[in-house]
Amino acid sequence: MPRHIRKGDTVIVTAGNHRGSVGEVLEVITDADRVVVKGVNVRTKNLRKTQQRPQGGQVKQEFPIHISNVSPAVDGKPSRVRFVTKPDGSKVRVAVRGGKELHTLRTSPGKKG
Repeated sequence: MPRHIRKGDTVIVTAGNHRGSVGEVLEVITDADRVVVKGVNVRTKNLRKTQQRPQGGQVKQEFPIHISNVSPAVDGKPSRVRFVTKPDGSKVRVAVRGGKELHTLRTSPGKKG
């Protein structure tokens, strides 16, 4: 299944406890269909005492959320994504809301780059 979200996209959380939050995708975990969004689903993780860290400690860290709970942000609103193949053979991600081109997935076969 093609992924409608890629690393670096600005997304809006559409479902869950963080609904309405906006952030940038830091990582896409394809095996589990999850994404890590900057500033969303931040948890406190306790670190065990070790020789390098004799005091132990706590770290605030973003945890993954399911990819179906986020949508790309277009003009501040969530949008679905359509995949379009242009006449020159290039494939792009296009926002359904407004028709804005989000990302070029594949350039045309004749182009070298």
